[in-house]
Parts: sequence; structure tokens; C-alpha cells
Amino acid sequence: MRASPGLHLDYVSLAEYQAARWGDVLGVATFNGAAPAPSCAAEIPVAQVRTPVLAGTGHVCEVWRCDTPATSGRRARVRFRSTEDMLFGCIALSEAPECPAPAGRAPRQSALHEATMQAYREICATLDAENYPHLLRVWNYLPDINRDSHGSERYWQFNTARQQVLRECGRALTGSVPAASALGAASDSPLVVYFLAGRTAPTFLENPRQVSAYHYPRQYGSHSPMFSRATLLRQSGGLALFISGTASIVGHRSLHAGDTAAQTRETLANIEALLEEANRVAHGARFELGALACKVYLRRPADLPVIKAELAAALGAGTRLIYLQADICRQDLLVEIEAAGMCPLRADA
Repeated sequence: MRASPGLHLDYVSLAEYQAARWGDVLGVATFNGAAPAPSCAAEIPVAQVRTPVLAGTGHVCEVWRCDTPATSGRRARVRFRSTEDMLFGCIALSEAPECPAPAGRAPRQSALHEATMQAYREICATLDAENYPHLLRVWNYLPDINRDSHGSERYWQFNTARQQVLRECGRALTGSVPAASALGAASDSPLVVYFLAGRTAPTFLENPRQVSAYHYPRQYGSHSPMFSRATLLRQSGGLALFISGTASIVGHRSLHAGDTAAQTRETLANIEALLEEANRVAHGARFELGALACKVYLRRPADLPVIKAELAAALGAGTRLIYLQADICRQDLLVEIEAAGMCPLRADA
């Protein structure tokens, strides 16, 4: 997937990545907890996510590449690699063991809350220090995302902590917020966050079929999720579109409870609405559903044949897809799809 020159994305096997040893890699995410050989990753930030890869593809690398020289660095626990215009970074933090609050005192915040605050403080500090003020896209993977503890669901705790840090750091809480995903990971895995940031502000897109996530009512938690439905970045000669994790939600309500096929179709309808919005906003853009690279999350591995059939009918044979097993932020959602697309611009655009 190329918008030349600029950012592009490849989904490859671990063996293919290690054999290629591309010199233009900005950052990598691996799944199944896999890690490239040290010789391949000495200077490359690698986010190791523990979500099983389905469909018999084994280990998968999500490789973000660029067409300009990049340099690597580290600030606290954030590893990053950057070009003149863009930065890829990642951080992994294990949750500290829980300690009971002293008698007579209010319960302490959860270990997930504390890990989320630490991670986002270090991310914001890195972006400030390196002068990449605009978060474009963020991926969050937290263990046991749907489990209740400390009086609320862990996903709600994550949203509360993220919003608290963004407020502390003077960052927007509505409107100009990055595209993002938040998925479950293996129970014993750390909180893993990886992200893309830039020096140029993107265009933040919302879906006309949906309430903006940052305006969700309190039935979805005391603090709303902080993400836009998509971000659109203009690069030299092309556009990059980052579509957030998207599911079977219209307005703010989940639809088609228990019906995997219908949820998949509704999810695709939401993605198509975002493509229409991107093409409307960016004069000269021609984003198409079948040209996207899609990461598909399944709550239940047994649903894979149904979801693959729906996607094959809608996308055609050429779309690049990877399938991961992961719990989704709402327990009634069975499938979530995120996507990225690059498209060149006409000379007169």
C-alpha cells in the first residue's frame, strides 16, 4: 500500500520481514507475541501484541514504512523512530500488583488505571520533546478488557485514565483527537500502546451514521472514549487515511446482537460511510473499500468462516486482511474492523 512518496503499510509474515530487512521501516507491530530477530530490530521500535492470529497465517508483522531517512530514539519507556514529518512509537507497561487500601480509606485506583496514566504521560512527554504535536493514530491493547474490577469494567477504567492524562497535558478531548482502537489482549500481557504522530495536523473525520465517541452518553462509562472515527493526512503527493476500530454501532447503540453476519455488514456500512466522508472532504481523493488494508478482530474464533464470507462478498479477492482473536470494547460486539488506505492525488487537487 503506497502513497508515494510517504507512508505505507505492509502485512507480512515474520519470516518475510526478517528476510527483507527493509531499510525504510518506521515501526513494526507483531501479533501472537512474536518478536523479530534482534539483528532485524536493533533500531526499530517493535510493539509486541499478544492477540492470536487466526486463519492459519501464523505470526504476522504490521510494518509501517516511509520513503525518507529515519532516526531511532528512546525517551523513558517509549521507543520511537522518526522522519522529518512523522514518528512511530510504542510502549509496554505491566500492571503493578494490586495492594488493598488501608482500612477506612477510599479504594485505590486500579493497576490498569495507573499503567494507562503512566503510558500516556510518557507518550505525551515524548511527542512534546521531539516536537511531533499531532497524534494521528493510536492502537491500545489491554488484558481482560471486559472484566469488572474496582466497581467498573476495565475498558471504562482505561478511558478514565486516558482522558485524565490528556486533560493534564492540555490536549483536546473532543474534535481534534486521533483515530484509535482499544482491544483485549491475553490475560497476562502488559498494556501495549503504539502510535503514529506527525508535525502536520490531519483532518479529523466523523461518521454521519454515528454519534462521535467522545459524546457517548454515560451508559458507556463515566468518561467517554477519546478518538475520532478516522484521520486523514495529506502527504507529499498523496493522502493517508486511518480508520479507527469500527463495529456494528449506529448512533451510539450496538445493533444485531448475536448475529455475526449482520454485525459484519453493519460494520462495513460504517466504513463505507467514512470513505464517502474522506472523499468528500479531500478534493481529488478516491478511497475505495477494496483498496484498504484491514485488521479484523473476532471475539469468537468460531465465527471466522461467517466473517470471511461476508468480507469476500463485499471486498473482493484483492483486499489485504489479517484476522485476530480479541475481546472487543463492548461485550455485545462480535467483530471489529480497522483499516488504513493510501491514495495518490491528482496533480490539480
